[in-house]
Amino acid sequence: MTIGYDRAPGFIEDRKGFDMGKKQKIKNLLENEIERYLRIPFYLMIILILVNGCMYAVDRKAGAVATGGLVIYLIAAIYIYYKRRPRIMTDLMAFSFAHGSIQSELIKELAVPYTLVNANGRVLWCNKAFYQALKSDKQHMRKHIQNIFTDITLELLQMEPEDNGQRVVHIYQADRNYRVDIRRVSVAELVSNNITENVQDNEVLYAIYLYDETELMEAVEDKERIKLVAGQIYIDNYEEVMDATEEVRRALLAALIDRKITKYMQSARAIIKKLEKDKYIFVLQQQQLELLQEGKFSLLDEVRSINIGNETPVTLSIAVGVDPDNDDYTVAYEYSHMAMDMALGRGGDQAVIKKGDKIIYYGGKTQSSEKNTRVKARVKAHALKELLANKDQVLIMGHRNPDIDCLGSAIGIYRLATNMEKKAHIVINEVTSSIRPAMNNFMGSSVYPEDMFYSSEQALGAVDPNTVLIVVDVNRPSITECPELLAHTKNIVVIDHHRQSGEVVSNALLSYVEPYASSACEMVAEILQYSMDKPKLRPAEADAMYAGMLVDTDNFVTKTGVRTFEAASFLRKCGADMIRVRKAYRVDMESFKHLSQGVGRAEIFMDCFAISDVPAEDGVDSPNVVAAKVANELLDVENVRASFVLTKIDDLVYVSARSIDDINVQVIMEKFGGGGHGTVAGVQLPDTTVEEVKEQLKSVLRTMWDEGDF
Repeated sequence: MTIGYDRAPGFIEDRKGFDMGKKQKIKNLLENEIERYLRIPFYLMIILILVNGCMYAVDRKAGAVATGGLVIYLIAAIYIYYKRRPRIMTDLMAFSFAHGSIQSELIKELAVPYTLVNANGRVLWCNKAFYQALKSDKQHMRKHIQNIFTDITLELLQMEPEDNGQRVVHIYQADRNYRVDIRRVSVAELVSNNITENVQDNEVLYAIYLYDETELMEAVEDKERIKLVAGQIYIDNYEEVMDATEEVRRALLAALIDRKITKYMQSARAIIKKLEKDKYIFVLQQQQLELLQEGKFSLLDEVRSINIGNETPVTLSIAVGVDPDNDDYTVAYEYSHMAMDMALGRGGDQAVIKKGDKIIYYGGKTQSSEKNTRVKARVKAHALKELLANKDQVLIMGHRNPDIDCLGSAIGIYRLATNMEKKAHIVINEVTSSIRPAMNNFMGSSVYPEDMFYSSEQALGAVDPNTVLIVVDVNRPSITECPELLAHTKNIVVIDHHRQSGEVVSNALLSYVEPYASSACEMVAEILQYSMDKPKLRPAEADAMYAGMLVDTDNFVTKTGVRTFEAASFLRKCGADMIRVRKAYRVDMESFKHLSQGVGRAEIFMDCFAISDVPAEDGVDSPNVVAAKVANELLDVENVRASFVLTKIDDLVYVSARSIDDINVQVIMEKFGGGGHGTVAGVQLPDTTVEEVKEQLKSVLRTMWDEGDF
């Protein structure tokens, strides 16, 4: 059966029969109601007769007069009932049907598209505007609402009590945007409108109204497109580039950089202003920002390609702030500051867009260069010392499954706190094979207190207002040893060398995150030199910190700079023994066999990526550590630009990613929810298998290669 105010030819006879039956039903109802009203004078006769009887008891003459009047009243009532009744009935019936027809016609001509469906989604009736909205031939209209609007499902019709019989949804149909208002109604409310068919009086129907909001949506989109966003541009290594350029060429280099930046932003119709020699601020429309995103901020590559004799390539950090909820440009500007902090915290040479809680990254292909100046390290060291001076207790926490860099940096902070005569404790829940050699030098030793190491429960119980929590070797709250500790502590310090992601410790009083550093131990070694008058470590402490640097730099091969070797020299002066460290961190034969097997199982993907896996078999204490070593070994294979080694422990698949210089594995791991450095990164994936992760990894590598991200 088709739907509509005009029915298909095959439906006319059925409709006529239905209309006649319905009109007869309405007629019977009206006749019964009118009949009750016309009989009222006869009911009143009973009262009048009783009154007449009472009057006879008082006065016979008065009773006789009342009886005469009563007879006249009865004759008039009988006359009206039998003589005038048909005419009254006819006039009232005509008015009723005329009134119903007018209502029905008004609903048919209603400008708002309107239809009725039953609980099964079958369309029962619709008005003219409904057809006009869909531009459909009524004779070929299907009769189920989901065949007309695929987004209006039976689940939408099944409303919950809290919906109060009404639900609003937004759909897209026939190149138009509609707001759909669904209301539950009963048949009894619609009988007088003469618009229902073949339904029971107690059946529930659904009225559906369509409101075309296409123009409104287009206006909102236009407003969004022309909304202004705020941005900043920093030249990451201005001083270093100028120092590495001949003096006669510096003015030309600065002019070329300025021209590249200005021309690029003017092509996006942006207003740009140079604030300092290495800082710019700009404002542009949202639609122009989308074009810059499509080009993946090619300005980064254009500026990096400038070469007029400068030995160091120029890199930029671009930050854009967008307020998605309001047109408050002050908020957008604040967002741009947050985005710039994020870009610099990740090593620069990238664009970061902060749109509300959403953060988008572009670039970040090159490795951050080491800063020769130690000004920042000295400032952070003095700030940390002042903060500790006013507190009584220090808790030191790293990341879950701590490695030797995490432990070594924690040991360095522990020594700083104890030298300042503060109670200090290191939070560690599990001693893995990677830190066991160092832990053996502290646990059970008469030199160190028994409460040197705390579990998470002990740390939570020891927190008080005079406690400082120092987080080392991690800046993501979710992967710390005890995330709950961050919520219970007001005084938080973060010291880390990993590039920042969208998840950061937001309430830190002091944050020292430097991606250029080789390790957290290197950063702590510098802090110790500026915080202590005569910095001195015990040999076991120096060994732990030296081992942390050794592991994170892959034996001083990766991410090493002048400051790395200066920190190693400081540790060597404090008693670190390279031979002792090397002996302590040798692998056992079973792990070495698994390492060799991991190298042997490797496959070369796309001629430059090595992918392998290490089975988590019995006899291997820390398969993830073995996987990291396999990844380092695979970088020694010719033409391998990056390596990825997987292993599964319990319900987690660990991925260790390594590269030499030109592939940023952190960006790759971030697509899986992980992170790290440009050359050292990783991720932990739950509820999956090694083979599934391999296929996902290959897909990501192939996509990034096609999009030119490498």
